[in-house]
Formats: sequence, structure tokens, C-alpha cells
Amino acid sequence: METITKRDLVTKLSNKTGLGQADVLNVLESMLETVTSELAQGNTVVIRNFGSFQVREMKGKVGRNPKNPGLDMKIPPRAVVKFKPGKEMKEKVARILPVLQQNAS
Repeated sequence: METITKRDLVTKLSNKTGLGQADVLNVLESMLETVTSELAQGNTVVIRNFGSFQVREMKGKVGRNPKNPGLDMKIPPRAVVKFKPGKEMKEKVARILPVLQQNAS
């Protein structure tokens, strides 16, 4: 398995659509900026057949201080983004399990 960067996505999309890389980069950055902005307002972003992004609240809790494990440390509540894959993505990703198991051997 390899890591795909934003640059890799731009190149692949440019090749697939025939659009210039600068245009694809602008569209991709605008899309990411819009999704981030909507999430920052507490909205849910749904992309059909891909998945949904939701803002959830992580409740505050008491944890351990990593520098001094004997002391408890209060962790405040915070907002986090959760991703829930869509049906089509789940099905496609589920098919790679046999490939992953072969690569691990």
C-alpha cells in the first residue's frame, strides 16, 4: 500500500479529465476549503456514494499526565470530525482484504 498525496490526486484527476493540473488543483483546494468551512460551522457534509463528514463532541475526561503518570490530568471536551464511508466505498474497500492478507505473507 502506498500513500497518495494531494499532488498525486491532482495528477490522476488531470489525466482522467483532460483538465490542466492548475485547474484541478484550484477545484480540489476549493472543495477541501469548502468542506472544512462547513464542518467548522457545525454542518454535516454528505457526498453520495463516498461518505459523510460530521462534527462530534468528545466529552471531557480524566487522563494520565504522560510526564508524570502518577498525576491525573483533566482533558477538556473538544470537537472532532468523524467520517462515515458510504455504501459504495465500503463495498469497494471490503474487496481489498484478500489482497492485503496476501501482501502480509
